[in-house]
Amino acid sequence: MKKISKSKRKIIYYSIYTILTLLIILSIIYIANYFLSKKQAIQESQLLDKIEIDENQLKEVNETTEEANITTQENIEETTNQETERILKVQKLQEENSDIVGWLEIEGTSINHPVLQGTDNEYYMTHNYKKQKSKNGSIFLTKDYDWSIPSSNFLIYGHNLNNGTMFQELLKYAKEEFYKEHSIIRFTTNKEDAEYEIISVFKSRVYYKTEKNVFRYYFFVNANSEAEYNEFVQNAKKASLYDIDKTAKFGDQLITLSTCSYHVEDGRFAVVGRKKFKNYL
Repeated sequence: MKKISKSKRKIIYYSIYTILTLLIILSIIYIANYFLSKKQAIQESQLLDKIEIDENQLKEVNETTEEANITTQENIEETTNQETERILKVQKLQEENSDIVGWLEIEGTSINHPVLQGTDNEYYMTHNYKKQKSKNGSIFLTKDYDWSIPSSNFLIYGHNLNNGTMFQELLKYAKEEFYKEHSIIRFTTNKEDAEYEIISVFKSRVYYKTEKNVFRYYFFVNANSEAEYNEFVQNAKKASLYDIDKTAKFGDQLITLSTCSYHVEDGRFAVVGRKKFKNYL
């Protein structure tokens, strides 16, 4: 066997050393970005709690809410529209960025973030609520939601990140037990602090234009008719991974949370809820 010369061995050793060093550097960068991204998401999730509200303003709001809570049964629904501390905090956040349209929270999960709405559905995929470049992006409401109507369905998107932040935990709803323990979505805007009962959980994908008779849930924002609304609800219920007794009727405000899923190419995972009132039967 021909021996490798000393100079060639040095080149080989140097090449291996260079490759290993490069791999170590790339690993360190990846790990650093992973934890930095997670830290930023955690800090963002704590943002609402850190906002301070003027005590006199809060006292006035609390007194108004207490008076409303003493109203008759027929007026109970109206109490959901009363200003709460969370509403005041959302209003405070909007002073920093008017694109903030609300705050989304699912208790017991990492989903606890401001919701943004831009003029397109691209910007907040790569920017945070401060309009800074961010791999996390933001939780954002589709640009097509029309607040002046208002539209029938809050269609809200978020990244599925492998560090467990943003909408990654939505995928846990694939298990019915998780749904039973986290069946309420809370969405607070500058006018309302509302809860939504989950009515459907399903896997989907982005369909080709040529495909017919498929459920493109990501196109449903505003129902042009009662039939269109009912069709969406029926399709969502039919696609659900497991039976959920609760459903929605025409006129109910809906919320749909959507993220990427890797069960198929261009896969999606969605959770649909209906607005809950204290007197809802």
